[in-house]
Amino acid sequence: METVKKVAVIGLGNIGKAIAGDLINNNHQVIVAARNNEESDNFARQSGGLAQSMNIDAAISTADIIIPAIWFGAFKDFFNDHGALLKDKIIVDVSNPIAPDGNGGFKKIIGEGESAGELNKAVLPEGAQLVKAFGTLGAENLAGATNRSPQKAVLFYASDDSMIDKDIEEVITNAGFDPLKVGGIDQSIRIEVFGDLHEFGALGKTVSLTEAQSKL
Repeated sequence: METVKKVAVIGLGNIGKAIAGDLINNNHQVIVAARNNEESDNFARQSGGLAQSMNIDAAISTADIIIPAIWFGAFKDFFNDHGALLKDKIIVDVSNPIAPDGNGGFKKIIGEGESAGELNKAVLPEGAQLVKAFGTLGAENLAGATNRSPQKAVLFYASDDSMIDKDIEEVITNAGFDPLKVGGIDQSIRIEVFGDLHEFGALGKTVSLTEAQSKL
């Protein structure tokens, strides 16, 4: 089954490459864009024709679902720079509000009770919709746990609009995972780093759908 909505991955760091790679490995087309056009061009050339490289504005204009694979702190500028183009788009927030702690680990850079999903929703361009997804696994398992057998690994997501759930679930499924909704954007904290449903939180691992449902 082909994705109904066109998907663009903006940014080709570890997370962006993992998401785009998962879709490609499952024979689904994806648009890729990066600040350096040569980087996205090279990625597309190695995709067997399943990735199409565009500049960032063209990628946003062409796609229906935009996945900015960027740091949490870059979202506000991304929204400010591309706000008009993001109207009527579904934006997938993969970010985690963390930074190195100077001791080889990471620390949260917002309040303990705050989430990246809620803060990014507060500055969302008019007419756009936000989904929190693809951030519950680190890049290694996001790439390595796709199409796990005999039971797929779960990717949790949060959204306030049930009308777009089918679209995000289709993207997650096409990336080789089982989708599971945790609730609205106000539940984002649970699926961000240190949250109870994150690989680097209380959950501590990838889980199957049966295991995940028992945690909700």
